[in-house]
Parts: sequence; C-alpha cells; structure tokens
Amino acid sequence: MTTAPTPHTPPTPADTAATASPATSPVASPAPSPAASSRRLTVVADQTPDSPAWAGCNSSSPSTDVPGEASRPRKAATAKAGADIRGEVLLTLAQLRLATPRQLKALLLPHQQDTDHVRRALRNLRDESPALVGRTHRAQQSYWYCTPAGLAEAAASGELAPKAGRTTGKRAASKTGLREHGLALVDTVIAFHQAEAADHADWQVEVAHPTPAGSLVPDGVVLLNNGSSAFVEIDRTMSYARLLAKLERYDAYRNAPASGRGNAARAPRSHWQETYAGPSLDRPFPPLLFVFAPAPRRAAPATREAAFHDRARRVGGVNYRITVATTTLPLLTRHGADGPVWRVVGRGEDRRTLAALPKAR
Repeated sequence: MTTAPTPHTPPTPADTAATASPATSPVASPAPSPAASSRRLTVVADQTPDSPAWAGCNSSSPSTDVPGEASRPRKAATAKAGADIRGEVLLTLAQLRLATPRQLKALLLPHQQDTDHVRRALRNLRDESPALVGRTHRAQQSYWYCTPAGLAEAAASGELAPKAGRTTGKRAASKTGLREHGLALVDTVIAFHQAEAADHADWQVEVAHPTPAGSLVPDGVVLLNNGSSAFVEIDRTMSYARLLAKLERYDAYRNAPASGRGNAARAPRSHWQETYAGPSLDRPFPPLLFVFAPAPRRAAPATREAAFHDRARRVGGVNYRITVATTTLPLLTRHGADGPVWRVVGRGEDRRTLAALPKAR
C-alpha cells in the first residue's frame, strides 16, 4: 500500500481458480495472446529443450512421448512455450502480487488445456540465481509470488508502470486471510480479462491516493477498455461499518488537490482529475466497484451484498457524489464483468452492465 499514481494512467501497484483439465493431446499450446506478446520480458531461455521427461514441469498430466523422432517436436515446442511466457509470468506476478498456476494459465494461455507450460516457466524463474519467484504450499496448492530480485527484473524491463511492483507477495502468500483476499482479486481480474472488459495488464494493486483524512488505498484500479477507470474493492471479512467508511473516504478523495506544483496555464485540478479525467476533463469520477467474495464462517456473498445495500441506504450513503456498484465473485465469474451483474447503491435491486452504470454527479 504505497506509492503515488502516474498522471493519465491507472495508479500503480482471488478464491476460485480457472478450471483446467488434463491434457489429452500431444499438440503444443497456442501462442500467448497479442496483449501478452507485446509485453514479453527478456529472460534467459530454457537450457534443456530436449530433456527426456519434461524436466522441471510439476504436472500430473500423463506423458505420451515415445522414443524416436516423433517425440522431438512436442518436447521442443513445450520448452519453447515455457521460455516464451517466462517474462509474462514474471510481469503478472510483479503486478498482481501472487497467483496460482491455474490463474496464470487463465490470463496468459487461456486456450491451453493444462498448466504445464506455466509451471515450467515458474520453475525456470525459481531456478535463476538469485531466484526471481518464490512459492508457498498450502492444502496441496502452490501460491507463487515475485522475490525482490524478480521485482527488480520486472521493473528493469520497462513494461511495468513506473511505481508498480515494489512489494513482493510473500507475506500475502503465507497468511491465509491475505492470501485468499489476493486470490479473490486475481479471480476478479480474470473475469474482466475473459470478458474483454479490461486487459489483465491494465490493473494496478494497492496504490495510495491522497485525501484530507489520509491515504486511500484501493484494492485495485482498472483501466477499462473504453478508456475510463474504475476503483475495485474486494470484501471477504470486513465489517459493514468499515465498508461504509470507505464510501466516505472515496467521497473525500474527489476533492483532494493534485500533488506537485501544478500548471499556471490552466485552472487547478484535483488529484483524481489529474490522474483519471484526461486532458479535456470529459470523464466523470471513476465508479467504485465492490466484489463480495466467499469466506469461511461468514455469510454468503449475496447475503453480505444485500446487507451492505440496506445499511448504505439507511445511513445516507446514496447521497455521496460517487457511483457505487456491487456484485458477488460467483456472479462475476459466472456471467462476466461485462454482464448484468452490477447492482447500484440507491438504485433498486436491478442488475446492470458496466456500460449502463450511472455517471457520478
């Protein structure tokens, strides 16, 4: 929760993972998406392209290679895919703090049947000296994050926003509450990415914004594909009082003055205008999107969402000059971020699409 945002870009830097099934064909995976290809980090290529048994790939998928010439193209293609996405894996971990192999596959190789290539890339990055990524094991699952060396390499690539990637995800990966919160955020990123509402590269995590009462630190800020931005808050266990206090903090942020010395050639602008409104001030204040995620020994996300709306209405939260919309992570995952999954505080129980959200006053 540090650093200040860069002007005209979103400010600098999930429980269910994408479903994957075992590989059923020896065909190599498709190339990464165009967005991924444009952000490839220069890394050392895999040094064992013809290793006899997919060395370094932690996967339960059965191997169908047989000795002879027929097996060589698959081995070479597998090694190449692992090397090609190494940089994308490193950049994604630097940006989002932590993720599972299945989550990384959903973002970087969505058409691949299994996580073999992602796991190979992760192992290659971990085998660097010093290691560029680390992992934590809990409940037969691995959670991966950047090391300080990995953050430095990602920053040196020039592919991250100037202030991004200064915090490793090691602490979050090792603490259950922080880990599940972080994974819920990654699942939210996946839902936006798969719906083509926002590319996964256009998210930034936990960046401080100034307010008269201190820093406001959204869980995430996303640059949507229509050019506007949105604040995203993930809730699993927070009290309703603290959730409502966030509305006050965002409302206060609207009037926060811009940092820096300003420009004598134009009228003063607030911090959010400098950061999100664009040069012509034609964009409204970004909407605040709450995503209610499952948590043990807590009410179901839909129940918590309904209770939040009831409390916001009773305390006058509808009078804030910001647009607040909510959904649940299961609903978001099922129907996509661009579907009618958003319920606007103070506007009834109907669900709307992102494009149909009202503009802030």
